[in-house]
Amino acid sequence: MNTLSYALLAFLAREQSSGYNLMLRLQPFWPAKHSQIYPLLSHMESEELLTSCWVVQCEKPDKKLYSITEKGIRKLKEWLYVPLADPITRDELSMKTFCMWLTDLDNAIDIIESRRVHLVKKLEHLHLKISDKVREDLEFGTPEFFDYMLYQKAIYTTTSGLDWTNMMLDILKEQRTKQNLK
Repeated sequence: MNTLSYALLAFLAREQSSGYNLMLRLQPFWPAKHSQIYPLLSHMESEELLTSCWVVQCEKPDKKLYSITEKGIRKLKEWLYVPLADPITRDELSMKTFCMWLTDLDNAIDIIESRRVHLVKKLEHLHLKISDKVREDLEFGTPEFFDYMLYQKAIYTTTSGLDWTNMMLDILKEQRTKQNLK
């Protein structure tokens, strides 16, 4: 099984869900498409890691809801003891920064500024998500504790990215000032 399979099991361990809703809930952690998710769900169902049932809906197409089985819970628990793989970083901004020497200074500033705007909005959203949670009220072993910790991780990562974009913008703007003085 791949990491995406375990991610799907993790969400289903919390509540039953349709494939579409799984895709939406998964996006902040692991961007995946329908074409990746549905074959995995089908395979895991054939492996008896999950079950499904059809729900008839009025004025909408019927939907298939998936639920994790005891075997799926055991598989998910086993995975928690498997050593972590090295993280994969795949960020278009890093590649654009790598070849930014090929563009003009104003475009470079625009690229970095667009990321900064994105990060500011993301940080505001993350703070809003945890504004009603008090860390002292959260206990190990509850989903809420780990949801809170994941939001904190996202805040640290976003803040770090924002610090980098601000530093980069300062340097690029200094370069523009130098160019304008020539």
